[in-house]
Amino acid sequence: MSEPDSETLRVDPELVLPILEEFVRSELGKTDLDNGIIGLSGGLDSSVTASISVRALGPERIRLVIMPHEVSSEASRKDALEVANLLGVEPIVVPITDMTKGYPDYDGLDRIRAGNLMARVRMIVLYDLSAQHDALVIGTSNKSEWLLGYGTLFGDMACAINPIGDLYKTQLRQLAPALGLPESIRRKVPTADLWEGQTDEGELGVEYETADEILCRLVDKGLSVQEVIDAGFDRELVESMWERVRRSEFKRHLPVICKLS
Repeated sequence: MSEPDSETLRVDPELVLPILEEFVRSELGKTDLDNGIIGLSGGLDSSVTASISVRALGPERIRLVIMPHEVSSEASRKDALEVANLLGVEPIVVPITDMTKGYPDYDGLDRIRAGNLMARVRMIVLYDLSAQHDALVIGTSNKSEWLLGYGTLFGDMACAINPIGDLYKTQLRQLAPALGLPESIRRKVPTADLWEGQTDEGELGVEYETADEILCRLVDKGLSVQEVIDAGFDRELVESMWERVRRSEFKRHLPVICKLS
């Protein structure tokens, strides 16, 4: 992976990691809960989140939950187990195939609906276990996903706190070496592992390196669509990404309530 072109996308792990760790400690300290709980997929985002949380609270206060489905790749399961072992946490493994197949219309679902169902079933499991283990659910969605709406509402986007939600995917890649994560995690193709051959970038139609450069200019630097295009990015791509940001705004807020009082 090449270094990001934008200075805004470069991060200093020695500066950022202590801030993220203190965030986890501080936010958990505001509750009456003792532990944190994380869904561990074997991907970069959940692995970085788990590493930060263990550094913040210690392995004895973190629960890592692996929730494979029959369509999940064996490589992802192995990566998740490797990360849990590296962090000194005995993972909780809860297969979700039977739970999803219990949905009456499961056999008639297209890939997107089936993926959303899996994401929400995983969150059912995670929140149930959070009650059992007196734990706060810690989220694993990055800023690229939040801005593009690439996630399932009340599924993988659900959480109580999220230490990595203001970090782009390319920034998480910069933190991974400092956290000692395996090369297989740091270099793997991002995927939600919802069907064979599925990748984030294949669905989004753009590599994260390019997407983050565009989003950084549109959101962090406040440039207009035309200014980003003038900087050398493809017009159709910039316009489509900005439209995704606009259309997914509702996913980044609590439900809107009609106020009568």
